[in-house]
Amino acid sequence: MEPQASGAIATIAPAAGAEDRVTTAGWKALAGSVIGFSMDGFDLLILGFMLAAISADLSLTSTRAGSLVTFTLMGAVTGGVIFGTLSDQFGRVRVLTWTILIFAVFTGLCAFARGYWDLAVYRMIAGLGLGGEYGIGMALAAEAWPTSKRARASSYVALGWQGGVLLAALITPILLPVIGWRGMFMVGLAPTLVAFIVRRMLDEPEIFVKKHASGKENSFRLLVKDGNTFRTTLGIAILCSVQNFVYYGLMIWMPSYLAKRLGFSLTKSGIWTAMTVLGMAIGIWVVGQLADRIGRKPIFILFQVSTVIMIFVYGRVTEPKTLLWVGAVMGMCVNGMMGGLGALISECYPTAARATAQNVLFNLGRAIGGLGPLVAGAVTTKYSFNAAITLLALVYSLDIIATVFLIPELKGKELE
Repeated sequence: MEPQASGAIATIAPAAGAEDRVTTAGWKALAGSVIGFSMDGFDLLILGFMLAAISADLSLTSTRAGSLVTFTLMGAVTGGVIFGTLSDQFGRVRVLTWTILIFAVFTGLCAFARGYWDLAVYRMIAGLGLGGEYGIGMALAAEAWPTSKRARASSYVALGWQGGVLLAALITPILLPVIGWRGMFMVGLAPTLVAFIVRRMLDEPEIFVKKHASGKENSFRLLVKDGNTFRTTLGIAILCSVQNFVYYGLMIWMPSYLAKRLGFSLTKSGIWTAMTVLGMAIGIWVVGQLADRIGRKPIFILFQVSTVIMIFVYGRVTEPKTLLWVGAVMGMCVNGMMGGLGALISECYPTAARATAQNVLFNLGRAIGGLGPLVAGAVTTKYSFNAAITLLALVYSLDIIATVFLIPELKGKELE
């Protein structure tokens, strides 16, 4: 080996595979993102559990009780737009902390509601915080994880929702009879501590710091800056809308279908529905793994075609044991795409618009998806559940068309 010249700067070649390693900062970013999205699933499910108790205590009609969920979703859609944009301007970690604090404080205030209107206002403002968490968390994880594992990171964030739902399903039946609905809302103050921890342990991703220092751009304009970008934005908006429409259309009506058509008890309906949810979690994980190895588009198309087939099959199976595993496979297909959607959106837009794109497009889909139960219910009432199932399968077919013609393949793309 030749001696190095005096004063020369030594350089060390990175170890093989170093760029594929997840750093400590990456794991911390993932943890903060998962915690944020977990609260979203946790909050909406405990609210569903508590509606009967709230209605009895505050003398609410079923319409007013149901509207509390609507107010929460309205806040979530609005919060997604507001906080996604603020995150692109002021930073992922800072704004994620704001959203968690807003959610925690106004969820706690729900415990002191004296009537319908103040409770509705608290729920809507708490929803603002909830709506911001998904997109910021997805952007934060995508920017902190290596390119080769980006879809896996987004799948882990998406699994946070399932974890929150599972936690709510386990603890609410135990705590609600003991502490009541007001006590359950006080449990929502716990995220205040989480917000403090998140703020202390996380740093802004390096790519955000670099890009932010170079100047600010209008994040909304970047979503439609040219023809190719507009086409991609349209395609992703369709994917998010169909995903939410079919998810809510199935999950809201599944317990009722199992009880009325097949005579399942409430407990049995819950077990069969839980198997479908378990399948959804597996699907999210599988898509994250395969999308990193094979590519986004081929895996999306595989799961979309499988979804259409399995929805048709589910609506025609009546044997309980068969329905149990068919429901799990259908759940895996229906919700699997959530495992790669966050990575796809992160790769389609520059850092200056990444969180805006995540939150605007996903929450637009959530707003449209909220019509799923209404449409499915109307079709079921006028025709049958099989007719509603057929409609949901046809709607999901739009995803295949959008993916083939509007969505680019960006596996391995470095973030801009």
